[in-house]
Amino acid sequence: MHWRLVHHVDAVCIAANRCKHLKTARQPPANMLIDNFVVQSPHVAYSDQHITSTYNYDTTKLHRDEKGQWIVAPTSTEYQFRVDRRVPKLGVMLVGLGGNNGTTVLAGILANKHGITWMTKDGLCKPNYWGSLTQAATLRVGNYEGEEVHTPFKSLLPMSDPNQWVIGGWDISGFNMAEAMERAKVLDFELQKQLVPYMKDIVPLPGIYDPAFIAANQEARADNVIKGTRQHQVEAVRQQIRQFKADNNVDKVVVLWTANTERYCQVG
Repeated sequence: MHWRLVHHVDAVCIAANRCKHLKTARQPPANMLIDNFVVQSPHVAYSDQHITSTYNYDTTKLHRDEKGQWIVAPTSTEYQFRVDRRVPKLGVMLVGLGGNNGTTVLAGILANKHGITWMTKDGLCKPNYWGSLTQAATLRVGNYEGEEVHTPFKSLLPMSDPNQWVIGGWDISGFNMAEAMERAKVLDFELQKQLVPYMKDIVPLPGIYDPAFIAANQEARADNVIKGTRQHQVEAVRQQIRQFKADNNVDKVVVLWTANTERYCQVG
């Protein structure tokens, strides 16, 4: 609470006491975080199933008339967004699950999910989601009696929790995820040892290997591949996704790319 400067000592004391009372009785702490709120706006509607919002995108459109005069005209386009309030059980399938990126994503989520800590030369390390836009970022939502109020990004809308994801995916190498994690040499060894029980039984699905599109240094490890024509490979991947969804009883599946960088190739 910001108080106007007064010269009378008694007035200053009264103001200070009132400020102390407000702080303890009803005012939130500085930079307060709130994670549960509703929006009261004519542009936002809540139902049991959805949150629906209307947004007007205002911009300008430019053109020239017959005399060559530039005309700037304001325009407005209305968009409507609808979000499910029920958070689905989510399956995440990684292309390149057994690579450096894939194993690190999987290991990081498992370390957070199980609260795994490990020692390094710098001391005890604890897992976190720092660097994640949805899990670590906050946004300002307003001001409450002089104090700034923020909300975690993940509280803006119903979002799935990474710790609840079911993770699978593809890799052209048949290593299980514990072996792949060791091969990647990204994580501290003490962390790797604790993750092995959670990762050793996760085996990637066969992937598509095409030397024309994949760097040459991947050829030696390509022992877990889908054979056949392009059409056969595409149908095989589709069936893998359907089977993953059914086996894990997930509502939705998201496919993310974490594989090796593609090589330069001739097009056409």
